[in-house]
Amino acid sequence: MGSPVNASLPPVLTIEFVLEGYRNGSFVPSELIRAVLARIAAADDPTIWISVATDGGLRARLAGMDARLLAGAAGVLEAEPLFGVPFAVKDNIDVAGFATTAACPAFAYLPDASAEVVGRLEAAGAIVVGKTNLDQFATGLVGTRSPYGAVQSPFHPDYISGGSSSGSAAATALGHVAFALGTDTAGSGRVPAAFCNLVGLKPTPGLLSSKGVVPACRSLDCVSVFAHTVAEGWRVMGLACDGGTAPSRGLPPRGLVVGVPAGLQDELDPQAGEAFQAALAALGDGDGPGFEEVDLAPFHQVAALLYDGPWVAERRAALGSFFDTHREDLDPVVAAIIASADSMSAVDAFLGRYRLDELTPLCLDVFRHVDVLLVPTTPTTYTSREVAERPFERNARLGRYTNFVNLLGLSALAMPGPFRADGLPAGVTLIGPPGADHLLAETARQWEPALHARLGVSFRVPPRCTAGLPPLPIVEPAGNRRSP
Repeated sequence: MGSPVNASLPPVLTIEFVLEGYRNGSFVPSELIRAVLARIAAADDPTIWISVATDGGLRARLAGMDARLLAGAAGVLEAEPLFGVPFAVKDNIDVAGFATTAACPAFAYLPDASAEVVGRLEAAGAIVVGKTNLDQFATGLVGTRSPYGAVQSPFHPDYISGGSSSGSAAATALGHVAFALGTDTAGSGRVPAAFCNLVGLKPTPGLLSSKGVVPACRSLDCVSVFAHTVAEGWRVMGLACDGGTAPSRGLPPRGLVVGVPAGLQDELDPQAGEAFQAALAALGDGDGPGFEEVDLAPFHQVAALLYDGPWVAERRAALGSFFDTHREDLDPVVAAIIASADSMSAVDAFLGRYRLDELTPLCLDVFRHVDVLLVPTTPTTYTSREVAERPFERNARLGRYTNFVNLLGLSALAMPGPFRADGLPAGVTLIGPPGADHLLAETARQWEPALHARLGVSFRVPPRCTAGLPPLPIVEPAGNRRSP
């Protein structure tokens, strides 16, 4: 099969690179996966991976895949669209054969079966190469709240990777895998995408099954996807989705109207503000979308319910008696957040529910006037030291444009944008109403040439997808029936 694969792996892996290598006979699955495992070992970064597959553990499956590929590559690749593609799974999502820790060793268990979303991707031929680090119990947006260590930014070791899906994002950006699964309750699939220069798809709640996922806030949790391009992330979504037959919302027949936050420059650090203005300028060239300022005040009032309101009690409910008997085994910041729920009452829960019901129509009414919102994914970034100095306040600030999304049942897609002047990524996020996943993906695909300049940590220009993305069947939007 030619020269050793590890000598020819590009700095970052894409799904198309892997599949093209199989098509043209450059390598077979066993060779590629061996090279991927060698790259992970050479990186020697225990903060990214909690557990990694072994060549021996995968040998039987890979031998069978090699034989099937050599017997007829075209048929195999058509039948299994992710055949032999390596991916990572956040370690709060069950994978058969791997312990699930949720970044808490005392909580670890060995699942009987893989999560439903993992099973769908494996049925499409994808190969799990390991489980990745996270903010413990998916509680955080920083990637530092784990006994396995803080995951660094792939672009600067002093800075954070974002969380809670920190390991999955870093593993994808660094070329350990072609894509990864995360979860997203308050922004955990979007903040790391921004800080790691990735696409992060946060679907309408219910589009991807959460069966086999350790709950953070069960009523809000979503499985998310990290990929290098919109088209590749959408391909994964299409194979992983747990949809019914309701059509997703496509591009409007008229010109796209994009809402941008009013008074934004007062909320961003100077470099984040410059990067977002550069994104708007790039999109405004030629036949770009129309922009309209939107008051996000009701959205931010919704966001306050997540951690300052009764929804934090849902995190306490998710851990149940484990929190009572193992509090000393938790990260101190995570433990403090969850313990704050003990001051909440049933009255608080109902008042929070009523407040969300009041605010939801105000927020959804925005989408009668604009098709999508475009926001900076985060208003700033931090070093690990800065997060340690003020862990609650700085984590909360990172969720300024993410925390409200799942409480309102919205869809969102984070994508790379112009870099900051200090050389760090600064992504943007498209937000749409429930069921607007296809609209967001197709819009982002069209915007990629203007906004997305490099793949992961490499300086390779992302491949351009000129074909429209197929719509997905999705579940009927869950509406706003979520309860605290």
